[in-house]
Amino acid sequence: MLRNSSERYGLVAKTLHWLLAMLILSLIGIGYYMVGLTYFDRWYNAALAWHKALGITVLALAVAFIGWKASSIAPAYPASLSAWQRSAATGMHHLLILLMLVIPISGYVVSTSAGKAVGIFNWFEIPALLPVSDALRDAAIRVHFWAAYGVGVLAAGHAAAALKHHFIDKDGILKRML
Repeated sequence: MLRNSSERYGLVAKTLHWLLAMLILSLIGIGYYMVGLTYFDRWYNAALAWHKALGITVLALAVAFIGWKASSIAPAYPASLSAWQRSAATGMHHLLILLMLVIPISGYVVSTSAGKAVGIFNWFEIPALLPVSDALRDAAIRVHFWAAYGVGVLAAGHAAAALKHHFIDKDGILKRML
């Protein structure tokens, strides 16, 4: 089943969800690793190139995910969920989606702030579209840094809530995405 139903997510939604989850966790790991490298470390440029290319991939997949969510029904929450749990779940999903856009866009701004294009897996380049600006770069660095830590916290909360619903509440919420 490609499309979502009122009970379960379809293959497209599941694939986008898990691809985005794996890529975001990978990017957090690569980003954390890169912070400890110096410019002259032999892995610095390779890690940075992978981080940029995977970040742009997340942006493209996030746009596809948003389009899919907008054109498809979502399974209903179980009746056992209280109003505050529904609101919290919806809010967390919206924040995660927002950060899937903010983080790669701020990374793009950081990467192109000197006027250079961003290479994507040595296949093509995305040109710098904004003027060269140290102030813009510095602001984008702060946004990228804090949003990345924020998405890590939210993703951990999202996973913890899914596991709580599966093992404690036993309400089938996790099974809809597996």
